[in-house]
Amino acid sequence: MFKKAVEAKSLQRLSGADKKKLRRCVKDKFPRASDADIDTLLPPKGDITIAKFQNRVLVYGVEGGFPMFFDTDGRGSDIYPTVYALWKAPELLPAFMLKGGEVSRFVIGGADLMFPGISIPPEGLPSFASGEPWAVKVPGNPAPIAVGSTTMSSSEAMKAGLRGKALRITHYYRDSLWESVEGRFVPNNGFLEDVVYPDPSFLASMASHSCEGDDCIDKTNDNEEKVDPTTMDITCSEHDPSSSFHLDNKNDNPEQIVSELDGLKVVENDELRSEDQPSLSVEDVDVLLDKCLLQALHTMVKDRDLPMPGSTLWSNHVLPCRPSGVTLDIKKSSFKKLSKWLQSKASNGLISVKEDKHKKEVVLYSVNRSHVDYTSFKPEKRQPDKIEQNSDQAASDSHSQNILEIEEIYKPSIHVNSIFSAVGADTGGYFSALEATNVAFAYVEKENLVKPTNKAVVTLDAALCDALFKGAIKKGSAYPTEIHKKDLGTTFLSRMQAHHKVTRGSDSVIRKGAVKPIHIMTERRQGNKKMTRLSGFEIFLLDAESLASELQKKFACSTTVAELPGKKGHEVLVQGGVIDHLAKYLIDQYGVPKRYIEVLDKTRK
Repeated sequence: MFKKAVEAKSLQRLSGADKKKLRRCVKDKFPRASDADIDTLLPPKGDITIAKFQNRVLVYGVEGGFPMFFDTDGRGSDIYPTVYALWKAPELLPAFMLKGGEVSRFVIGGADLMFPGISIPPEGLPSFASGEPWAVKVPGNPAPIAVGSTTMSSSEAMKAGLRGKALRITHYYRDSLWESVEGRFVPNNGFLEDVVYPDPSFLASMASHSCEGDDCIDKTNDNEEKVDPTTMDITCSEHDPSSSFHLDNKNDNPEQIVSELDGLKVVENDELRSEDQPSLSVEDVDVLLDKCLLQALHTMVKDRDLPMPGSTLWSNHVLPCRPSGVTLDIKKSSFKKLSKWLQSKASNGLISVKEDKHKKEVVLYSVNRSHVDYTSFKPEKRQPDKIEQNSDQAASDSHSQNILEIEEIYKPSIHVNSIFSAVGADTGGYFSALEATNVAFAYVEKENLVKPTNKAVVTLDAALCDALFKGAIKKGSAYPTEIHKKDLGTTFLSRMQAHHKVTRGSDSVIRKGAVKPIHIMTERRQGNKKMTRLSGFEIFLLDAESLASELQKKFACSTTVAELPGKKGHEVLVQGGVIDHLAKYLIDQYGVPKRYIEVLDKTRK
């Protein structure tokens, strides 16, 4: 969009009415923006200018300041924030996180963002629709580097095996729009001329709030009130049987208390810790480190969480596995540093690590779960904290039944059974879109079918050609001999049986075909009264009687349950025209996605 320099045809100020219209448009387009964000980007009392370009692009900015928004078609339907706006309001758009700073070279070089360059979070790919505006960020740097629109939805991306173009970049750091500003700047030291790296100051601020790698020490007492020798803060309680005396008894003799205080000694926090726990030798610390690591690898570190920074492994997994009341300090071990300790475990074969030169720390890449140290270790079964368990029990019980998960899965058909058998996959199992496409690519790799002269093309052998095209090619037509890698996954999925898996709490069901939506319809009855019908909710594991009872209380109206004529299932009849409120209730209370709700109001003319 702004790869080449383009001069504006005209520049003018917006009127007051146009400014209000622009603010309303921005607020509707970007629901994540707060009123404060909009006031920052488009000051109510400031002058807003509009620059019109020959390619129909409109750029809105603060007069004498920076461009904040641009309209790609000049009609108000495709408005995007500039990087200057995102640097002031980083959470204005959802953002894709790159796999590393080196990937930013391609983005700020003018290339679109591809799925292989995106770091997928542990919880999975976020949900998005095609054509949505998204930003691009570098890990460890809060300032976005580019903005664009998605080329496909998240479900389509999963079907494509997370291959292909993810974001069509419309504007990026160091393009002609960024350079057109006289006072152009960079938000932090991570922004270099041709690449963007993590911001050192941001990493330092994050490190100050968490236990960091080699310098990690027990800071339990940092936030406690310091002892003043003159006032001597004494913490005695009736719940502490080890206390030498109590101050909670109003009838205590003051002279006796004074005499007992004379014999007390004020100690610092370090002395208190040394008295409460026995001192550990260097050998004891080494043994404790290994025990905590094995406990963490058994109970907390999962393969799907890898790769994992060493500082995260230490603070989130190793330290929580130490015995209660024991301080674990890496500096008191024979290794002195976290990196040396992890590298020693890697040389032993228990784990594999690699040093990240940019972040300057060791990253855990894999765990050898067949290692003798891992297999011979028996993890301890720890009881959860009763206080936390009691406080969270009610919340977990109330929300467990409302958590809804819908997953599109596929089952091998007769067409692709030979491919699954060839790679040793279960022909009777269920697979996600990514897992199914991985089977196809595993077969390609096993049979070495990648075309030597063009790595993006797969040569079809007899088995793979039959799996993809047998019965789908008209008689007399020649079967294809090659297929592009980007088309292999979608074609392979189209030859499998589509299913869907619905999970709500502990209940789960798998059904054939696509997910059918809930139908909400309002119609007029005798006496010009309205009645709302609700059907199709059983697919989302909702009980008709329970739902009718809740809707009766929610809308303060009568509800009845009836069997659907000629169909399996029930419908709930709700008195009154509550069609819009009912749809919102299903979304908020039961987590039913909006795309699975169909609404029809027959009372509207």
